[in-house]
Amino acid sequence: MGTARRALLSVTSREGLVEFARGLQGHGFELWASEGTASHLEQGGVPTRPLADITGHGAILGGRVKTLHPAVHAGILARPDQLGELERAGYLPFDLVCVNLYAFEEAARKGVALPEAVEAMDIGGVTLIRAAAKNFERVAVAVRPAQYATILKELEGSGEVTRDTRARLAAEAFAYTSGYDTAIYGYLSRQLGEALPGHLRLAQEKVQDLRYGENPHSAAAFYRDGDATGTTLADCVQLHGKELSYNNLLDLDLALRIATEFPEPCAAVIKHANPSGVAIAETGGTAFRRAFDADPISAYGCVVGLNRTVDLAAAKEMKAHFIEALLAPGYEADALELLRTKKNLRIMDAGGLLRASRDLEHVRIHGGTLVQTSGWPPLGAAALKTVTKRAPTAEEVRDLLFAARVCKYVKSNSIVLAMENATVGIGAGQMSRVDSSRIAGFKAGDKAKGSRLASDAYFPFRDGLDEAAKVGVAAVLQPGGSIRDAEVIAAADEHGMAMVFSGVRMFRH
Repeated sequence: MGTARRALLSVTSREGLVEFARGLQGHGFELWASEGTASHLEQGGVPTRPLADITGHGAILGGRVKTLHPAVHAGILARPDQLGELERAGYLPFDLVCVNLYAFEEAARKGVALPEAVEAMDIGGVTLIRAAAKNFERVAVAVRPAQYATILKELEGSGEVTRDTRARLAAEAFAYTSGYDTAIYGYLSRQLGEALPGHLRLAQEKVQDLRYGENPHSAAAFYRDGDATGTTLADCVQLHGKELSYNNLLDLDLALRIATEFPEPCAAVIKHANPSGVAIAETGGTAFRRAFDADPISAYGCVVGLNRTVDLAAAKEMKAHFIEALLAPGYEADALELLRTKKNLRIMDAGGLLRASRDLEHVRIHGGTLVQTSGWPPLGAAALKTVTKRAPTAEEVRDLLFAARVCKYVKSNSIVLAMENATVGIGAGQMSRVDSSRIAGFKAGDKAKGSRLASDAYFPFRDGLDEAAKVGVAAVLQPGGSIRDAEVIAAADEHGMAMVFSGVRMFRH
């Protein structure tokens, strides 16, 4: 970097800045700073030189222009073979640029109005970062406080930031600015009311590497969606247990989705990307017990999601079983102490009330990405159309709606049997609906008698209804819409079933 070294500092996040600046000074750097950054450093006892000495003016246009000036950017962009030209122009070279940006993502997540959001869009900072990153052969760029220690360690060791590190910092800098631009685009497209915008731009930051993927031969990692709303797994803190696996996270995601589906205390027991049992009850512990008991064989080695703080009673219910991972909005101290006696149990704390997410959903296919809006139309008793001679009772309607809400999260074709706000049998992921009906009935056993059935799509033939009747199903909810609806309705009447049409299909592939 040469003998006379200069650093330009202009940051929004002041974390670790004073210590970093002192370290740079200790390695012979002359510090130049924008006004706000300079004020912060001077309060910390670190003198700097003002960029106004280079540009000839301070911030103008209400702060919109501070660093956008040829003297600044020439000093960053000059290649080693252009330093003579830079000197003849009367400009100084910069060897290190430390910049981070206005917190636009935070403003966007808070849903600020457009005029305020526009003022939170950083222009000069982005330009400084991109200039330094482009010229990484000579200039080091830092955009995150986590990078400061690496830079100081290299200066301590060799007296300079190595080329490999400068190149890596440049790559991270472009990732940082591209993510920032993506957040702005996403915000503006939402302001325009574009449910499916004209461009798909994803900005995701790695949360952690995983031991392996769905199977041991695949490498895997977990990335955070920068503008996700609601409660996400990236927001959760692991309090105990082995490190999370790829499959753990898939199942925890489903547990979280189901737990946020219900306002009542709810427990979801997940196995291989399907619920094996779901229940709502007066307490989280009771909900867990009923959800686990829905299919205790499948629940061995399950993942569990609750939408209430785990108390000691709930912890005692869970301690008796082999559970791979548990997610909840919080844990009472004695409950957490008890659960921590299970050495390998992964305990995830969502840090407060679980909130449903309504973001776009993405699925990768060969050569592209499928994108859809998330969620389903609201489904209530008033929306149901009775199509059989017998109308369902109020209790049956309650359980039909509960079963339908669970059905959304079961792999298609899906059949869910429920009684008293708990599943008793689930048939999932079959190529034919009649097989899903058979499996749900088999899982339920004696508990199928009098149960209420929800189907994620219409019955194409009466055979699915006939299978349900064999095990004693009393009431059915389905979307309707088959060319054989009349045949299916006749089968329900023949068996004395009540059946309602919802008009809402709930496939989950």
